Amino acid sequence: MRSKTILLLIFFSFNFSFAQDTIYARKVIKFLTSKKCFGRGYLNNGLDVAAKYISAELKANNARPYFYTGYFQWFDFNVNTFPNKVIVKVNNKLLKPGIDYIINPESTSLKGKYSLEKKDSVTYITTNSEIPVTLNIKKKLTYSVATKSTAICAIDLLENNAKKNLSSLEVNIESKVLTKYINKNICAFIPGEINNDTMMVFSAHYDHLGGMGKSTFFPGANDNASGVSVLLNLVKYYSKNPPKYKTVFIFFAGEEAGLLGSRYFAESKVMDLKKIKFLVNLDLLGTGDDGIMVVNGYTFEKQFNLLDNINKEKNLVKEIKKRGKASNSDHYWFSEAGVPCFFIYTLGGIKAYHDVYDVAKTLPLTDYVDVFKLITEFADKL
Repeated sequence: MRSKTILLLIFFSFNFSFAQDTIYARKVIKFLTSKKCFGRGYLNNGLDVAAKYISAELKANNARPYFYTGYFQWFDFNVNTFPNKVIVKVNNKLLKPGIDYIINPESTSLKGKYSLEKKDSVTYITTNSEIPVTLNIKKKLTYSVATKSTAICAIDLLENNAKKNLSSLEVNIESKVLTKYINKNICAFIPGEINNDTMMVFSAHYDHLGGMGKSTFFPGANDNASGVSVLLNLVKYYSKNPPKYKTVFIFFAGEEAGLLGSRYFAESKVMDLKKIKFLVNLDLLGTGDDGIMVVNGYTFEKQFNLLDNINKEKNLVKEIKKRGKASNSDHYWFSEAGVPCFFIYTLGGIKAYHDVYDVAKTLPLTDYVDVFKLITEFADKL
């Protein structure tokens, strides 16, 4: 009887621990998607606020700075922004930024009233503007980041606002290119008990799309506050359960601008990439209704089979699907340099992506605990 009681206590303690992990995840995601971080981009110091928060969490959980100078690796690039209030009116109706429309991130400044001409069923153009202006009708608004401004202005309009013929456009948009904007990659490690020459690496990008105007920002809960929360939970886990190998945690900036932070890190030679046993890159980890996808699953079949066998044995996620090589996240530059790696993201659930609706309160974290268990089991058995 006593042995059964002990087993039950262990079971409940184990599951309570993982329940605590989801509470911590919610806390991380709530902060990173707050107005303080303003979409973790290039306006209102949003990216810098997020970087300071992450580094403070690393310090609090006894993760050592990877660099002699601390947790940060600085790099820069140009980025186009819309820092002031943006105004768009169609047929004299004032539209809501982020909800009714988004501005193409390469657009230049423009102010004026223009006549619209229908080019085709989903495109309008202006007939009297000093620069080319295009109005594109979209079923979904998807924002992005641009590193330059071009001599055009393009606006994506949600189709709900285009049910009748559009005849007029009024805009007041100010574009500003921030030159050599300072970004920070963040890197920490926990020493290995057996081997500190070989490294296990976990990564996730913490930047997002920032804002569009003074008040509209893109929270980025699933993309990728969710991945950052898993990475920070891994730091907590390995600080209490010392890993066999030196375990490194990298939080990349510049992912949304074209994988710029991970490229800089991989090419900077601050790390001997040949000493990486395996790298797991994490993004879009807030769902899981339909399982997970593993990019590079076909490339590294031995490691994929290990991951898949763990899942079947433990009955964790619904399904593990695999893809070949893809340049769709920060694993790419490491993969190109010969580092064995996976990019893992969850499948199913919410559809919010690169829009104002990717918020903390609707992020389900459907299979968060099981994905976390799967990742740690995989790393421990490699």
